[in-house]
Amino acid sequence: MSPLAEISSSYAPRFAEFAFEPAFTAAVDQHVAELRERLGVGGPELHPRPPHPEDLADYALGFMDALTEIDWREPVGHDYAVCRLTAISWLVRRHDLIPEPREPGD
Repeated sequence: MSPLAEISSSYAPRFAEFAFEPAFTAAVDQHVAELRERLGVGGPELHPRPPHPEDLADYALGFMDALTEIDWREPVGHDYAVCRLTAISWLVRRHDLIPEPREPGD
């Protein structure tokens, strides 16, 4: 499974928390903005460009590796890592960055 698919399957369910956790929503929004800047897709446009899937996947792999190194475990609430992983998932969903599986012979 690709890192983007793995993160999305784990953290997209947290989008439901946006309805009743405004602080979490704001934190994820800030992480999305930081990721756009880091990946060079931020800017003054009304509709920012989508990140390149390879760039976001490379970032996600590095972030997950760093979490493994510090033996991070997902908390009950929201910490920096949960917000960042949810932001990655949001970008994936918003820009449809996970391609549909191909049928054999395509």
